[in-house]
Amino acid sequence: MDTPMHPVNQVGYLLEHLSGMSGRQSDQVLQEQLGIGLSQYKIMRALQWHPKVQQRKLAQSLGQTEASVSRQIKLLHERGMLVTEVNAAERRAHLTRITPKGLKVAEAARQVLVQYHSPMFGTLSDKEMKQLLETLKKLHNFVCQPAKAHSCDHPLGI
Repeated sequence: MDTPMHPVNQVGYLLEHLSGMSGRQSDQVLQEQLGIGLSQYKIMRALQWHPKVQQRKLAQSLGQTEASVSRQIKLLHERGMLVTEVNAAERRAHLTRITPKGLKVAEAARQVLVQYHSPMFGTLSDKEMKQLLETLKKLHNFVCQPAKAHSCDHPLGI
């Protein structure tokens, strides 16, 4: 396991694995505790920051298909967490916004995730946590530089 070529010694593998595992675990804990999935939480969180956004732009910003976002929005709509209305300026476009009930569930989800992941981050010292945050910000800024595909320079800024 100490060879340089072993996956646990490769940054790319560790980032992908950590992201994938964390996503699956987050999805599971949200399903168990609140009856929503991680994708639904991400949609509600995005709508908190950018109310009345078009579904197409929401899908782009989250890196999901329009069909997937549409299904999740429909489920959240049925549970009273989102409302969708026709855009008066562009009749074919639908705008979605989060309801007060959705805001409560989104906040509860945020708290569930913070509590669930806190033991993992508790293994880091304050200095390590600060360094991790700064390193992640640098990597984020590189990945999301302007005009790069799926970057944060799109109209939503998510």
